[in-house]
Amino acid sequence: MFSKDRWFEILETIKNNKLRTFLAGFTVALGILIFIILFGLGNGLENTFKEYFKDDKFNTIFISGGRTSKPFAGYESNRRIELTNEDMEDITNKFDFFIEGMTPRLTISSEVGYKLKSNNYTIRGVSPHHQYNEMTIIMFGRYLNELDVLNKQRNIVIGRLVKQDLFGDEEAIGKYLTGGGRSWKVVGVFQDDTGDNEERTIYAPYTTMQRILKNTDEVDQIILSYNPSIGYDGALELEKKLKTFLKNKKKIDPSDPRGIRLRSASKDLKENQDFSDALAYIILLVGIGTLLAGVIGISNIMVFVVKERTKEFGIRKAVGATPKSIIAMVLQEAIVITTISGYLGLFIGVGILNGLGDTLKKDYYITDPYVDLNTAITATIMLVIFGAIAGYIPARRASKIKPIVALNDK
Repeated sequence: MFSKDRWFEILETIKNNKLRTFLAGFTVALGILIFIILFGLGNGLENTFKEYFKDDKFNTIFISGGRTSKPFAGYESNRRIELTNEDMEDITNKFDFFIEGMTPRLTISSEVGYKLKSNNYTIRGVSPHHQYNEMTIIMFGRYLNELDVLNKQRNIVIGRLVKQDLFGDEEAIGKYLTGGGRSWKVVGVFQDDTGDNEERTIYAPYTTMQRILKNTDEVDQIILSYNPSIGYDGALELEKKLKTFLKNKKKIDPSDPRGIRLRSASKDLKENQDFSDALAYIILLVGIGTLLAGVIGISNIMVFVVKERTKEFGIRKAVGATPKSIIAMVLQEAIVITTISGYLGLFIGVGILNGLGDTLKKDYYITDPYVDLNTAITATIMLVIFGAIAGYIPARRASKIKPIVALNDK
């Protein structure tokens, strides 16, 4: 039942015991503040991992050739292994059931110009499926298509910063760039959320690039996308079978770790996610420890408060106060202090995280730290509950003291 007199009494007690109230409130606010900051920094680290991997689809395997480290089947060691168009066809035929799409990648660096402007850019020969693997976003025009590849067209898709460097505010679609003694028609402009380097890249049909590079059929890398339904374990098994197949085809020692290199985006993601999860658990444990320290702190203060007010409780009981009313008074005071202090710590912590933004990204790999509102409120409510329990235990003990004993307390 609401009692105006009880509230006035609590406020008067708080007013008359400023230092005691401050210490109790500071303990609670600091516990919540540290919890919010730690939890937010953990989420910021997880954001960095997500941003790092958003350049590639998770169901992607990258295959590239290397140099053999062991002799095998009459071949010497240190043999350069080249991947070709035929390898892509054989992989498609062999693993068709698992594969959603595939693209080769050839990469060169060349001076590219438009009118009086020019710069050095990375040019990648790819197929249309490359857009899926890299999650490329088309701003204007279109991406490369199968006809571009089949007819070996000199059509290109340029990055946003290439367009900005060479065209400025001028329309780029349909215009021609020069590079390597040839002209290239711009059919699309793309953007990439992973940074400036990607947006200073030019995509061309890989068949066109192969023809320019002395009619070769070699590729630097093969990128394939597998069916996500096979899961992480299925992806590892597919990777193992791909490596075995290519080693047999290229006559590479099965135990040679260097002839064929495979990298799975899902494997990289899982390894880093495991690290991120472990770090999050550590931060969570430290945060919970901080909350427990706050509970212990408020408990100690409430024990002191109750002991200090023992004579007061004795007088109250002597004039007719019931043990229940004394407990209720102490609990209400504890809840008021912990609630106000807890939410003050919550708002300060959230404010600090919002103020940090991306300032920790460069040095500490923490991007946009935040804390879920439900988590923050739940933690604060839990601390308030424990604060109430911390006040209840000594208050219940004090309520059982006989008035004559309480009055004789010094």
